[in-house]
Amino acid sequence: MKKLFLAAVMFLTASTAIHAQLLKIGVKAGVNFANQHGDASFDGISVDKEGLTSYHAGLVAELKLLEKFSIQPELLYSTQGATYKNAVDEFKNELGYLSIPVMAKFYMTKSLSLEVGPQASFLLSNKKEFDVQDPKTFDFAVNAGLGLKITEGLFVQARYGLGLTEVSTHADLKNSVFQLSAGFMF
Repeated sequence: MKKLFLAAVMFLTASTAIHAQLLKIGVKAGVNFANQHGDASFDGISVDKEGLTSYHAGLVAELKLLEKFSIQPELLYSTQGATYKNAVDEFKNELGYLSIPVMAKFYMTKSLSLEVGPQASFLLSNKKEFDVQDPKTFDFAVNAGLGLKITEGLFVQARYGLGLTEVSTHADLKNSVFQLSAGFMF
């Protein structure tokens, strides 16, 4: 009976250690430099567009599959959009998304990683200063960037996301965003 109990304790200890090495969970936040690319005309009136500085924050996990390869799913609140100007007015279109990127991480060194992957986003809020004419509630993008582990838990990331779907049914505009992030893995 003692041997069975000792074996069970050793098994639980080993599986906890293995689990801790394979899966890490953390938080991250950062700044978005967002814009929208495509035809910037509304009702036939051409407008100039400029980027919008905003933020993102949320949860991150890293599942280590191989020594130099991991999968990193995330659950983020991210604001994107652009500022538009015509001869008379300046107006802002800020869209708040629940974003779910799933990044493949290729470790080039022990601390530097290349990250690529798709991102699905669901529109949660539309803080607009003009009628964007039926914003779409789903946005799909591809992301690429770099990650750097500063310590075992602390990391920074730089990423570019290119939107592949139009943000409105009446405008040929797609999101694009450059993100700088910092986070901590537990």
